[in-house]
Amino acid sequence: MRLLVALSLLIAHTAVASPDRELRVCADPNNFPFTHSEIPGFENAVAAVIGRALEARVEYTWRAQRRGFLRETLLSGDCDVVLAAPYGMARVRTTQPYYRSVYVIASRADKKLDIRSLDDPRLRTLRVGVELVGDDGANPPPVHALAQRGIVDNVVGFLVTGDYREPSPPTRVMEALVAGRIDVALVWGPLAGGFAHRSRVPIAIAPLPPRDGAIRLAFDIALAVRPADRALAAELDRVLVDHRAEIARVLDTWRIPRVETDR
Repeated sequence: MRLLVALSLLIAHTAVASPDRELRVCADPNNFPFTHSEIPGFENAVAAVIGRALEARVEYTWRAQRRGFLRETLLSGDCDVVLAAPYGMARVRTTQPYYRSVYVIASRADKKLDIRSLDDPRLRTLRVGVELVGDDGANPPPVHALAQRGIVDNVVGFLVTGDYREPSPPTRVMEALVAGRIDVALVWGPLAGGFAHRSRVPIAIAPLPPRDGAIRLAFDIALAVRPADRALAAELDRVLVDHRAEIARVLDTWRIPRVETDR
């Protein structure tokens, strides 16, 4: 009897024991559908896959992903991995890309607009929502593509940073789409797909071509570590290869649009 009790205690202890290793992730706590401290986004799910592969606890250092984010998190040593960075980003060491996404045209499915091209003449009269990035509201590539076509006056901008006191500022453009304040949203694919994954209103998503003339619309996304962390980057690269299918299932579940890499 004592042996059975001892074995039961040992099994229970083993089941709840946490790995000794930590995967220290730098992330924004208010950036759904990417990362969130209470409603996990798809990057949180990717981090969980990596943590299991490394037999490590995923621990987060939470900071708003705004000016100074890298300096105050990864580069200060408070954490070791950023979950999404453009491949080859300056000031950090990036892994090989784990997905490549593209800007999309999103609309309410019940409107049956089926707009799949920036040359669709309806974009000249519909209310077109776009993201504005950075603290200065810089124009992302799709806005330049619209401007080259003379589509300006009916374009409505939404700051990705927005009012951080509100839940997940990047979703304002998608919320405006659902509410009918805009007719289409020309946005980064993962934002549209991740939002659509949780939306009660069905969203139609049409990926754009990787390029619009000289304007790039598709980008490779990688993990990022400090420049000196070569060993960690190599280890993460191995995980991304060995667990490619599992990560792909996460991205599929979250409706993250992907295009073939040109690398």
